[in-house]
Amino acid sequence: MPSDVVINCSHALKNQNLTIAFAESVTAGKVISEFALIPNCGCVLKGSIVCYNVSVKQTLLGVPAEMIEQYSPESAEVTEQLAVGLNKLIPADVIVAVTGLAAPGGSETEEKPVGTMFVHGFFKGKPWRLRLFFDDEPEQVILKTIDAIAGYLLTELIHRA
Repeated sequence: MPSDVVINCSHALKNQNLTIAFAESVTAGKVISEFALIPNCGCVLKGSIVCYNVSVKQTLLGVPAEMIEQYSPESAEVTEQLAVGLNKLIPADVIVAVTGLAAPGGSETEEKPVGTMFVHGFFKGKPWRLRLFFDDEPEQVILKTIDAIAGYLLTELIHRA
């Protein structure tokens, strides 16, 4: 069952006749599946590309290998590029890209510990970004990230209404 904030965000998107698309790395399709559980979401959801592996980030979404090497697959810079690539493949009113470290084994460092999540997107062409940190179990890190994305978008949608 999606959280209230995801439900409210989806309804606000629908009420404003806006569409949304996702590029998901760490969340592996969980963001769109939460939004897809909401009745009548078909007019809102455009699609999602799961880009968990670096090769998908590079070949499908156009992230340069040098960028991934310089910043790591889980970084603000790579997440921004995922959003740019997604916008070319699945144009939508709201674009959301997410990477991060929900569990050990990625590019974690002292400055970027496990639980650090990066979100970048476009709202009607205007860029936005979030850097989040949740000290929790991997599934909870992902669910809290989804709620943070929906919460941010809901705030933006309320200001537009």
